[in-house]
Amino acid sequence: MGKVLGLVKLCSLMLAPALVLAQDVSFDDIQPILQARCVMCHAGDAAPLGLRLTSLDELLKGSSIRQVVVSGDPANSELIRRLKGQSQPRMPMTGPPFLSDAEITLVEDWIAGGLQAGSRPADATARPAPLLRPSEGQPVTYEHVAPIFASRCVKCHSAYGLMGSAPEGLLLNSYAAILDRHERVRVVPGASGASELVRRIRGQSQPQMPYDGPPFLSDEEVQLIVDWIDQGARDDTGQPAPSPVGSRVRLQGVLGEGWTLDSLQLVVGPGTRIDKSPGVGDVVEVRGRWGQDGRVLVDRIRRR
Repeated sequence: MGKVLGLVKLCSLMLAPALVLAQDVSFDDIQPILQARCVMCHAGDAAPLGLRLTSLDELLKGSSIRQVVVSGDPANSELIRRLKGQSQPRMPMTGPPFLSDAEITLVEDWIAGGLQAGSRPADATARPAPLLRPSEGQPVTYEHVAPIFASRCVKCHSAYGLMGSAPEGLLLNSYAAILDRHERVRVVPGASGASELVRRIRGQSQPQMPYDGPPFLSDEEVQLIVDWIDQGARDDTGQPAPSPVGSRVRLQGVLGEGWTLDSLQLVVGPGTRIDKSPGVGDVVEVRGRWGQDGRVLVDRIRRR
């Protein structure tokens, strides 16, 4: 019996440092992680499932369907399950990279220690970072527009989005995915007017995106994306993307004089299929390919 009690005491002593460490972690330690990786999506009226992570009070409220943290029980806290990928989609939805092991452990310790509040008021709000703009004379790169995609688009356009799989297979959670041209090209570097992504966020192509709008993207956000594309859709190192010559495009807009689509020049030839007798001023859908000379080579045009 004495040996058993001795082992219990020994185990208690071994666990004590870990318990003290967990209790020492407060929301002061957690909020910077949420601010950097989570608040861009989980804030305001558009927060997925109503889960706002902008303050301790909001986090403790949980989502519209469940609590996401269980005091003293990290293993049964949905927040931890999402951060580790035990529940899908794994968070943050902009990953990889996801949170580091050290960051996840810190959140686990905070939950295990009883969700200590820290020094700030429980309703103190961390706001999403303002738009990131390049320095004067520098080009717009993916680094500047990625937060917009992350906060307004990735919630649906990811492998495990709010609508299930990404609509039309379009992933917007990485630079490579946004520039993908396998099925058709949505971003034409150097030509925002020929980029379906721009036409969607402007409402020239329907349905207007983001799908959960209004509110849709602000004029500033739209202009930053337009500038990024017109300046070559540069990656985060500043390297411009190659022109997707020959890639399929699908665009909607208003037909203008001389076979133009909202001033974008179209090439309509003998092989072009013309449906429903479109005329100037009609809203049309155009399918074709991006040409070497910066024009759309039209395979089909039809009035909508």
